Amino acid sequence: MLFSILLLAAIIYIAVRISPRENEKDAHIHGAGQVGLLAALALFGVDYFTSYFYATGEMMHALHPYGLDQYGFITATLIGLANLTFGALYMYSLGIFNEGGGSYTASMRYLSPGLSLVVAVVLIQDYVLTIVVSALSGGDQMLSVLGLYGKFWWLHFLLGAGLAGITYWLTIRGRGESAQVVFGLLGVFVMMTVVMAIGLFLAQNNGVAALVSSHAEVKEVSLWDALYHMMTATMKGMVALTGLEAMSNGIQFVKNEDAGFVTWGRKHFPMLKKIWEFYSGKSGIGRSVQTSFLFYGALTTFFLTYFAIHFNAFDGIAGRTLVGNLAFIGFNQIPGFNILGGPFLFWVYQLLAVFLLAAASMTAMQDLQATEWRDVAIGELPEILVYRNPNGTFTRSVTAGFILAVLIMLAVGGATSVAVPFYGVGVFMPIAVMGMAMRKHILATKTGRARTVGAFAAGFAAALSALVFVGQIVGKWSEGGWVVLITFSLLVLVANAILLSPGGARGPKDIHRIVRDKARVQGAMASIVEWQSLRMQEYRYGVLSKIADVVAWGANIFGVRKLPRFEVQKPVTAGDYDHALHVDHPEAPSLLEQYIDKPAPKVGGAPNQTEKPEEI
Repeated sequence: MLFSILLLAAIIYIAVRISPRENEKDAHIHGAGQVGLLAALALFGVDYFTSYFYATGEMMHALHPYGLDQYGFITATLIGLANLTFGALYMYSLGIFNEGGGSYTASMRYLSPGLSLVVAVVLIQDYVLTIVVSALSGGDQMLSVLGLYGKFWWLHFLLGAGLAGITYWLTIRGRGESAQVVFGLLGVFVMMTVVMAIGLFLAQNNGVAALVSSHAEVKEVSLWDALYHMMTATMKGMVALTGLEAMSNGIQFVKNEDAGFVTWGRKHFPMLKKIWEFYSGKSGIGRSVQTSFLFYGALTTFFLTYFAIHFNAFDGIAGRTLVGNLAFIGFNQIPGFNILGGPFLFWVYQLLAVFLLAAASMTAMQDLQATEWRDVAIGELPEILVYRNPNGTFTRSVTAGFILAVLIMLAVGGATSVAVPFYGVGVFMPIAVMGMAMRKHILATKTGRARTVGAFAAGFAAALSALVFVGQIVGKWSEGGWVVLITFSLLVLVANAILLSPGGARGPKDIHRIVRDKARVQGAMASIVEWQSLRMQEYRYGVLSKIADVVAWGANIFGVRKLPRFEVQKPVTAGDYDHALHVDHPEAPSLLEQYIDKPAPKVGGAPNQTEKPEEI
């Protein structure tokens, strides 16, 4: 009877022991808040890993009412191929943009500042909604366990806000503590999922009966309707790919050192030199995290789809989610005792889902830090948002995102289903932009077969992502997907309006102060943002100049001869990207140094005079 408790205790002990810990010595070497492989896997992967609890359920929910369950393997295959495509794209891009920035930096370099501004806006929207959906989903799981799901809207809101508050508190305490807690939870989740899988195979072997469906009859659909529902299922199952852009953006918070497996591999298998080079340094740590994205989604989706079909275990049946039903069946095969009508390990697994779903917002909070200080530097957000505490955390960015997320939770009445259509849609636009940028990079730097194949692969990834972006809106149209088009357009207009306003102006001194002094960022990442900021100011100048020309033209048509023309000060030229980053001379100073006033050196030291001399 005590077997399940002893098993759980062993799992928790192992998870705690292997969790990463930040020590003071390491912080002095790498800088406050810099993380290694295990911590990066937790912070930037938790959103993707916890899609296990709802992605397959959403996918099968779009097929089950129409008797299309058997086609779940087709949609799972499509999801797996998309994961491979997008994952490979971002792993390649990390070798080029290994100082961070993701599609934001890539679009600025190879496409246009205007498109880069759109990417920045969409990413902020996606990160805030990730907090909303993750926290509300965790609250839903909690209420489902208690049998109170859907009864009191204010309870949904309070639980969601409370869970978001816990992850907010962990985030502002620093990346070291956040990573330790989240990795521990993920470790328990992985080991318990293995136990559940063993139980499911035992249940299948023991002939455990399938669950009774709650649907009275299967709805008849035509061929075209069936294809539409399969497309919808694919779009709903293809979630949490924010992790790819998250890792690309958050690479600035990763230690520039080889992961342990790379060091070991170099020593024992030197013949695999190219593999160890590919996974070396902080780019290698990022690629290691993204490698898990290549296979995790497909493997877990196939696993859950197989047993969901076998046991007729779908969302809503027996009052549980798809994963909840499979956990109930699987853990019933493990020796132990029952509480509240279910096996002990089942209830632990359900509560673990609550905390992991809430922790999924940790990825978004890390990315808000990675993006908002850059958005301030380019003139899209007010400077007051930039503050970095001694632990290396941009606390004001996280606080602003948390407050906005709670307000959205209140606006949707704590209903996760209302917020879901907006979640995950925006991330595919940045992926498409990354594909287009990588295609241009390959065309500019490669030759021969590598150029042809590489350009095709990047173009295919861009086209596929654009198709998914449209498919996400169409697939969720009846749930409010059409509203995404309106909010997307409004956000782009608002972002441009803020940039064009007087508050969006950024001179070299402003940019240098924000990047080097307030954000405390140095090196190549600082140079990238300084270059981006100057490029965005060039874009701002160009747009304002065209507006001035249009106003003057209109005034001339209507006979207004004395209308004063507003003038815009021409910004400093950004120059070439490689020159700004000092690719050939990484020790060179910031490109803004020439514009910063410095006191002239005095012979004999500083003067003794401390008061202004009297005029003669």
